Amino acid sequence: MQVIQFEDIEWKRGLQHRGGTFHFRHMFDGTPDTPGNFQFNIGRIEGDFTSPRHRHNFEQFRFQIEGVADFARNGKMGAGTFGYFPEGASYGPQSAPGGTALTAVLQFGGASGSGYLSRAQVRDGQKELEKFGKFEAGIFKRNDDVEGRRNTDGYQAIWEHYRGRAMEYPKPRVRDPVMIDIDHYEWAPIGEGVAEKPMGVFTERRAEANLIRLDAGAAWTGKGRSIYLVLEGAGEVGGQTYTTLTGVNAAEGEAPTFKASAETVILHLGLPNLAGLEDRLRATIATAAE
Repeated sequence: MQVIQFEDIEWKRGLQHRGGTFHFRHMFDGTPDTPGNFQFNIGRIEGDFTSPRHRHNFEQFRFQIEGVADFARNGKMGAGTFGYFPEGASYGPQSAPGGTALTAVLQFGGASGSGYLSRAQVRDGQKELEKFGKFEAGIFKRNDDVEGRRNTDGYQAIWEHYRGRAMEYPKPRVRDPVMIDIDHYEWAPIGEGVAEKPMGVFTERRAEANLIRLDAGAAWTGKGRSIYLVLEGAGEVGGQTYTTLTGVNAAEGEAPTFKASAETVILHLGLPNLAGLEDRLRATIATAAE
């Protein structure tokens, strides 16, 4: 089990294949080249940030911590909004009309078995592609003297370069992003001094998300293959103290117990069970190696 304090992580520049200014504090990674690879960070976009309307072959959970993220026709996420962005579903364009917006984002391989490229793989792929073109406003524009598609979504171009074949987007199981106003939910008691706001279980692989509230003095035990983010409060987990924006990564079989010394609210993001999908991704990787 990993426990990371938000303030111990440095801000880094990221998403250069998009447009504008984006920084992030990187918290957790999964295992590259597996169907269940993932990445969890807290990102900060500035007012000049822009990302074109696009889609992915992986899934996203988003929780808006501060500011407003505007996804145009798909709606806006204000502070306290939870979002599920399904693989294969188009969204955006994205901007931060009010200036700075702070968002917790979990990106993970979904039910299609397409997997998820690691940050290092994306960075290396971008550097390779910059020999043949440029990234502009989220689009990779191939040089005129280079064979291939002229304009491609930035991430898609990197994925295709890295995997050595055209990306086939999975058919979206949910047609559009789902945005949930958590403040409109009531807390449902699930134990002594513990209450829950369940946001949903998604696809047949059962990715899930919920909020947990602990009264001061209460304890609650979670489950493995999950990411936890403390939204407010103080206490102890895994022998370490937690405070606002402490993150916990619990692997398969681990069961973190949170003991609250002050009222605590925790965001729980459960990763999907992708057992049996390994062969699909291995075939894709093998094709790229040929």
